[in-house]
Amino acid sequence: MPRRRATTAKPVNYNMDSDLSFSQTVSSEEDNEEWRPSEPKTKTCKADRPPASKKLKAPLKRTTKRTEAQASTQPQAPEDPTHLKPAVLCKPAAEEKTKTAHVLANTGKSVLPARKKKQMKEGQKKSIAGGNIKKQRSNSPEEEMANKSGPSNRVKEERVSFIVSEATETDKCSSEGSSLSGFILKKEEQVEDEDFTFDEPCPKKQKTSRACLGHPTFSPSSAAQTLRNELNMNWDLIELLSNLTCVERWVCENIIMLLREDNTVPFVVRYRKDMINHMDADSVRDVQLVYQELCSLAKKTQSVIQTLKKDGVLTTDLEQTLRSCRSVDELDHVYAPYKKGSKLTKARRAKALGLEVAASALMETPQTLDLRKWLKPGVEGLSSVEEVATGVEHILADMIAKDPETLTHVKTLCENCPVTIQSSVSKAALKEKVQGKGATKGHKNTAAQAKNKDIDKFQLYCDFTCNIQRIQPHQTLAINRGESLKILTVKVNIPDRVKSDFSRWCLNSRWRPKTMPREEHHLILKNAVDDSYKRLIQPFLSRSYRTKLTSAAEKESIAMFVRNLRQRLLAGPVRGSIIMGVDPGYKHGCKLAILSPTSQILHTDIFYLHASSQQREAEKLRYLMSKYSCTKVVIGNGTACRETESLFADLISRGNFHPLDVSYCITNEAGASVYSVSPEAVKEMPDLDPNLRSAVSIARRVQDPLAELVKIDPKHIGIGTYQHDVSTSALKAALDGVVQECVSFVGVDINMCSETLMRHVAGLNVGRARSIAEWREQNGPFINREQLKLVKGMGPKTYQQCAGFIRINPQTSTVSSLPCVPAKAAAKKGKGKAVISVSTSFNPLDQTCIHPESYHVAQRFLSIVGGSTDPIGSSQLRQRVENKLRSSSMEELAKTVDTSTETLQLITDGLTQPPGFDIRQNFGQADFKQGIVSMSDLQVGTVLTGRVDNTGSVWRFCRHRRRPFRTHSQK
Repeated sequence: MPRRRATTAKPVNYNMDSDLSFSQTVSSEEDNEEWRPSEPKTKTCKADRPPASKKLKAPLKRTTKRTEAQASTQPQAPEDPTHLKPAVLCKPAAEEKTKTAHVLANTGKSVLPARKKKQMKEGQKKSIAGGNIKKQRSNSPEEEMANKSGPSNRVKEERVSFIVSEATETDKCSSEGSSLSGFILKKEEQVEDEDFTFDEPCPKKQKTSRACLGHPTFSPSSAAQTLRNELNMNWDLIELLSNLTCVERWVCENIIMLLREDNTVPFVVRYRKDMINHMDADSVRDVQLVYQELCSLAKKTQSVIQTLKKDGVLTTDLEQTLRSCRSVDELDHVYAPYKKGSKLTKARRAKALGLEVAASALMETPQTLDLRKWLKPGVEGLSSVEEVATGVEHILADMIAKDPETLTHVKTLCENCPVTIQSSVSKAALKEKVQGKGATKGHKNTAAQAKNKDIDKFQLYCDFTCNIQRIQPHQTLAINRGESLKILTVKVNIPDRVKSDFSRWCLNSRWRPKTMPREEHHLILKNAVDDSYKRLIQPFLSRSYRTKLTSAAEKESIAMFVRNLRQRLLAGPVRGSIIMGVDPGYKHGCKLAILSPTSQILHTDIFYLHASSQQREAEKLRYLMSKYSCTKVVIGNGTACRETESLFADLISRGNFHPLDVSYCITNEAGASVYSVSPEAVKEMPDLDPNLRSAVSIARRVQDPLAELVKIDPKHIGIGTYQHDVSTSALKAALDGVVQECVSFVGVDINMCSETLMRHVAGLNVGRARSIAEWREQNGPFINREQLKLVKGMGPKTYQQCAGFIRINPQTSTVSSLPCVPAKAAAKKGKGKAVISVSTSFNPLDQTCIHPESYHVAQRFLSIVGGSTDPIGSSQLRQRVENKLRSSSMEELAKTVDTSTETLQLITDGLTQPPGFDIRQNFGQADFKQGIVSMSDLQVGTVLTGRVDNTGSVWRFCRHRRRPFRTHSQK
């Protein structure tokens, strides 16, 4: 039987060619204009559709089994038809299939009637206690090792809930993202010899960390019904969300419950692992995004229903069709004919003339059909038999194009044929190119020359053809950009074999009249099938393919942004050193800034190192380096970067800075100029020139990359590609989420961090960060986390979300000099509480990742191991914890202290980590060097290292080699 994914530690794998649903139909015949790239729209899962033909039944059976508990929790939906096609127009066998398809589409179920009895018998043999669904799992060696908690002699590190990808690692989930389009259900059974198809990618079994899996934790059964009543749709929100995201139902239910309680994603991922089955932050955000899109869909549906009701065109069948839509695409398609100002289609015009009865008669009783009965001289469309026949053809063509079984069959035919996408130079671009050549001879028309240069940029795609299954995401975005600039013309090529097979199937099977028609009636039906395919179905398929390719490409582009930003933010800081930041330049000189180990500005100046007075400037530079004992220099990679690097390498080789051991590195200065004129920089450094602020920013990027880069819009940091071709809102949401994750999981010292950094802590915003900074200025450093409750605007929920990510280090909190905060200052207006009592003593647990809600559990655990909170992270405490874990399993200890294994694991990590632990300490730092600037500096045995800056799905952007290499002498 099909088995849902137990965990989702990796992002969900999307299917670009998943169909919309049975209720999705083709747009009007007038709406076949050329496709244009648009915002990604939501689509439903292919596995949600009932079978349309015998060929489709076999793969569907693998996704239709359900346990008894799951079947009992699915609410019934009204079984109203969702399509306007009369059932009498099909042969009896097709009628039965269509009826089944309609019922399944409305109820949201995919259980076949023939398998219900067998399923119920199997369900009686299973005992499901408390409504929890128990899954059968294979006891593989890896899983058995993961479920055991044996001894560990390593220094435990804080478990990070996101994955920092290696720069050279090939990401197999590159096309994953968080849109509704292209989701599929994971199938348990796969034929070994089955080839990869565009609609059914090979399933990936996602794995979690070494921690054991969580257990189903259902919220009250009324919660699902409450959500259903709030949305007022014909589908079950939790079931649909589970199908779209390929996440277990109980996990989806818990995530929705946590999100509705205003919990943030970092808090849920770290402190509610047992409720989300150890999902990572990206996967939780995918579920959150789909949930928000479904809620937006329900809200838009209600608005459309109210509009149609106001216009007086709303019927019961139409309302049920609208409430059964599972994507915005479906909703827009159903609503399109009723929009104000929409063009009347050919089929609707023919129906207005009363020809729908003739079309029905052609399918039911063609022998008695006489088109001359509908003749009305002087009436347009009914003045001749040919016009009547044309009207009947338009009605039949419209019904064929909107039949769900027909759409499913034609898509199946396309899956078995090589569908390609082709791009070529547009006629307008060719004309402008010719004009540009003529203007070049006369040295005029610079606009035409610029256009000619743009055409050269798309030289690879001027005659490009690729199978839609193999086209790369960056190629799709490049083609879309060329099309938007009117340089390229793009079309989807569907083989002619699809048309011939489709026409044969329609005439001989699906749309075959009940009795033998006359020759002229058979010709009408044949023309209707050809017209439906050419005018309606083929443009619909082309738009569908283009939309899915664009959606998948945008997901990959955003995922690449996320990977590169996470790697940049989590670069290891360089602490305990005085650093000089250099913003190189020629005419305006090199801007210098010397910073203390705590990032305080010690000195700023401008040196003209590339002018005639280079020797005098070098002496001044040596004096400053000696005065402040600066041994590390950070050079921006902008203009005059290599010349400045060569100068410092020459000064170091000549011993100009002796006895200081000076070294330098080159860092990316992207976004420094934007930050230097931003309001944050003006507020932080009001007396400095913007050019000097850039030098300060360059130095701080090496001292603490996370604290400095959060001040800059991620789009200006120089990561990723095609940022202007993807959805702005989706990109911003993804990047903001990554910044919040990195800041929260690393943790911030509340007494040292800037107000800008505090804004990105989970649960905090601009106003709350400002209130914390003001409280810190008025009352001095925080001594413990409980004092956060005294800050204005810090309610219980906000405190719960941010407390675990805030650190109180004893070095930065001088307890002896702190004033005693009176209890009156903690009064909350309008909250019903007059006084909030907080402790005024330092708590060693406040410097760990342990949440305050688990402090009592940590104390019980310490009493068991015989330790105390004073030596947090000491070798003695670590040894005692490891000895206890050797003698007792994690599960047994969790039961003893009355908590979950996930919480106890987090407590043991927090107690054994050394003071000031930083998850970035094992990540790569800036590479400092002293010499090598050219190939002539290399000698036998020289080893060079480097770091990859940006990664792409096909290429790599790097400044140096990723792996060390050793030079060898030439023979």
